[in-house]
Amino acid sequence: MRRVRRGSQCSFPAAKTVMPHAPEFVLEVNNIEVIYNKVVQALRGLSLAVPRGQIVALLGSNGAGKSTTLKAISGLLALEDGTVESGSIRFNGQPTAGLAPQQLVRSGLSHVMEGRRVFEDLTVEENLVAATYALTGRADARPDFDSVYSYFPRLHERRKGLAGYLSGGEQQMLAIGRALIAQPQLILLDEPSLGLSPKLVEDIFTIIARINAERGTSMLLVEQNATVALAVAHQGYIMENGKIVIDGSAERLANDPDVREFYLGMGGGGEAKSFKDIKHYKRRKRWLS
Repeated sequence: MRRVRRGSQCSFPAAKTVMPHAPEFVLEVNNIEVIYNKVVQALRGLSLAVPRGQIVALLGSNGAGKSTTLKAISGLLALEDGTVESGSIRFNGQPTAGLAPQQLVRSGLSHVMEGRRVFEDLTVEENLVAATYALTGRADARPDFDSVYSYFPRLHERRKGLAGYLSGGEQQMLAIGRALIAQPQLILLDEPSLGLSPKLVEDIFTIIARINAERGTSMLLVEQNATVALAVAHQGYIMENGKIVIDGSAERLANDPDVREFYLGMGGGGEAKSFKDIKHYKRRKRWLS
């Protein structure tokens, strides 16, 4: 069985059925504000949620605050002198305030950052071994290298080679593979298509959909390639200037005339615009604390 979104040439595996009695949302972000350097406000009352077992796309132009949102969730803001000033973030129903990034990773939250960030001087296999650190303290957890290699056969072929010599697409596969070794319940993916050819983009997103379908892994996907992101996602949010301006099912967003004209640049004028130019649009706020 395969799921095909209207208006897209991409097809992806159907999502795995969510088990009963699981919490409805694996991630809830409620009305957060983020400040950098105690001066610059990057997020302005942002709220979103990731249902368990689903892929959620977070879209927007450069500077909208997408990467900042992921760093706020994964606890990496402090590395850039950023802080969550208000609001709340809950992972698996538990607040994340005060938890270090490594604690979040061990609890089942993995962040695949923009630019891959592989250990270039280590082999592919050593990169995967390094990711087993996240399994420390989990009584029944065992690293599953074979599963990673089944999703990415090319990594198995290159497992003894240095990661720094991999192509951009192979490094992206390795970055996702490291996240899978940690056996996460939620993966944050930041621009997985960045710098890749159209064929590699399709390959990567097909694997992302397969992981979600086969393992039930929830994902929050930041992406500028809105067409392919909405093809694989169940739901989507669109950001501008640090806040959500519209949200809905991925299919509805992909076919919404305002989204197509003002965000995807598919209007009659051929010029991409901003949602602030839509006079009749009324912003909807959800999950206010």
